[in-house]
Amino acid sequence: MNTPVYPPKPVPGDRIAVVSPSAGLPELFPRPYELGLERLREDFGLEPVEYPTTRKMGATPQERAADIHAAFADPDIKAVIASIGGDDQITVLPHLDRELIRANPKPFFGYSDNTNLLAYLHNTGIVGYHGASVMCELGRPGSMNPLTADSLRAALFDSGPYELKPAERWGDVNGDWADPATFESEPAMRPGDGWTWVNADRVVEGRSWGGCLEIVAWLLMADREIAPDLGHYDGGVLLLETSEDMPSATEVFYVLRGMGERGLLKRFSALLMGRAKTWSFEQPNSPEDAARYAAEQRDAVLRAMRMYAPNTPIVFDVDFGHTDPQLVLPYGGLIRVDGPARRITVTY
Repeated sequence: MNTPVYPPKPVPGDRIAVVSPSAGLPELFPRPYELGLERLREDFGLEPVEYPTTRKMGATPQERAADIHAAFADPDIKAVIASIGGDDQITVLPHLDRELIRANPKPFFGYSDNTNLLAYLHNTGIVGYHGASVMCELGRPGSMNPLTADSLRAALFDSGPYELKPAERWGDVNGDWADPATFESEPAMRPGDGWTWVNADRVVEGRSWGGCLEIVAWLLMADREIAPDLGHYDGGVLLLETSEDMPSATEVFYVLRGMGERGLLKRFSALLMGRAKTWSFEQPNSPEDAARYAAEQRDAVLRAMRMYAPNTPIVFDVDFGHTDPQLVLPYGGLIRVDGPARRITVTY
């Protein structure tokens, strides 16, 4: 893979842009958003700067692109973070000025629909950061999860290796942001079972690519931000995780099968599969149904990988993506997967 550049890091006291490249949900749910801004100021020492569409639902793709340009072009802005995800950021990409962004590299933090912008930055030659939205992670009821906060702090301010650790407790059941009672207590958590390793017989290191599986599928369908020469991905570490849309195991298999038929899966030296999101307001699974959903997804991933990349090391239930706590991963940055030692180290 080509070597993306790690952009300069902010320091406490710097200004950080808060943008909504997908949905302007801060307009509808100000409580978690304001809480996230408060923690950026008080816990991380950064000064958030908002833009015209940050709190605006229904902003056009052109308006959202203009905010991204303004954030990257402003020399006083030292990093950029998404308020939250959404479902149409792919329509923003054609309106972005690649040369403007390339000339002003900055750390960008986001996940879910922000996989679009992370892939765009990757192809622009800039390392991004998969994780840490203002409303979800920074605006978490009660307090930020300590594992999330430690990872975000390291990704924001430090450069160098950072070893990921499995969560001792985790959760994926959310409270209603419209209900003030949601913010009176911490989210429910359950004991962690660690990570599950497959083909853990070697040590590999490569630059990461991937993100939210549903968004990766859309990028592949639109043939947007996919390298024309698949050799670009050789030796990389594939990151995949699923959202609160909770695609069925069959859908997950179909996406991976399409990637396999395209010749993508065999290019990567390892796959990190994020812990599946197993609960949503539309599908409030019982613990038993949630465990069944996760197991079916794991089986679907294994089925596809055995067809197209049978010897590739895989780590399941890594704490990134739509899970709590959430580890921030460098997107386009180095990730080392040590199978024999059961260790994952990223380079921030």
